[in-house]
Order: sequence, then structure tokens, then C-alpha cells
Amino acid sequence: MKKGCDTLDRIDAKILDILQREGRISNIDLAGRVNLSPTPCLERVRRLEKNDYIEKYVAHLNPKKLNSNLVAYIQVSLQHTTTADLDEFNRKMLKMDEVVECSMVAGGFDYLIKIRISDMTGYRKFLGGKLAAIEGISQTHTYVVMEEVKSTHVIPVSLTK
Repeated sequence: MKKGCDTLDRIDAKILDILQREGRISNIDLAGRVNLSPTPCLERVRRLEKNDYIEKYVAHLNPKKLNSNLVAYIQVSLQHTTTADLDEFNRKMLKMDEVVECSMVAGGFDYLIKIRISDMTGYRKFLGGKLAAIEGISQTHTYVVMEEVKSTHVIPVSLTK
């Protein structure tokens, strides 16, 4: 990636792919994997960070060890979808720790939220104590996950044209 340029080359794409899978890899090991010396590799990583290809580095935690075994998806329909209503719902979702994803969607309902909780008792407390307390929700439908077949943070990295 050239300075000031917003396109990726083959090496940039490989760096991004490796870093999203192995965020703690050392620069020396990363450089070896992409066939660069450490200094140019670090310069590329810093440019990728500066140009917002890399937003942050995080640790992926084990939900079972942290008593967040149950995953549920909840479809949410609002009574009204004015900009103010949508903004207010967004603000409330951002404050709920159980909500790990929230997307406004087009179609038969307004939002799809993904929650992680301990168990069905935790789900009931969330639904009755938090979600139902939000004014303006007209309907919800919940889908409890029986088995997570695939859950990943990895984004396919392809070269931009």
C-alpha cells in the first residue's frame, strides 16, 4: 500500500489476514511470513492502522468459561421508525452488555440483535427486565441457538481494485 493510497497490494492483504487471526504475532514473525524485513513490515502495519484497515487489537474470550453460554437472536419491530425513534433504540442497545451485535435491517422487522447470556433464566431477565422496558417496541421474536456451527471475527481479505 503506497502512502496516501487506499488500495491494498498482495502483501497488505496477507498482513491483514494474519493479524486478524493472530493479533499477538511479533513483527519479526509477521515479517517472515510475508517475506519482508521487519522495518518495512512494521511501516506497512502502521499505515494499515493509520488508514483504518485495522481498527483495534482485541482478545477473543471463551464464553463458556465466562458463563455466557447461551446465544439468542432477537428480531425487534418498533411501533414507529422515525429517525428519533431509531436513534433512541440504538442508544439503548449500545448500553446493554448482553447485546453483542445489533443491526438495523430491511424487511419484515427493524432490528436483529444477538445476545449472550448465562442461561434461560438470564434470557428471561433480559427480555422481561431490559428489552421489554424499552418504549416503542411493538414485537419481538427470539431464536435460541442450539449449537454454534461457525462463529468467527475473520473478514475475507481480498485485493481492492
